[in-house]
Amino acid sequence: MRATVDRDLCIGAAMCVATAPEVFELDDEGLSRVVDEDAGDEEVLRQAAEGCPVQAVILEDDEGNQVYP
Repeated sequence: MRATVDRDLCIGAAMCVATAPEVFELDDEGLSRVVDEDAGDEEVLRQAAEGCPVQAVILEDDEGNQVYP
C-alpha cells in the first residue's frame, strides 16, 4: 500500500503525523508530506488516512488503484 498527501486539501491538522510519525511530517508550510512510505504497515496507513479531517491522505494498492478515500 502506498500513501500520498493531496496538498491542495491538507490543512495541517497533523493527525497523520500523530498516527504515523515515521511516515508523515509537517513541512515548512505546515502541510503534511510523506517522508518514508515504506515505514508504515497497511493498518497504520489506513488509521492515518481515516484520521485526516479533510481526507487529504490518499491510499493506493500495489497496482495503483485508489482504495481510500
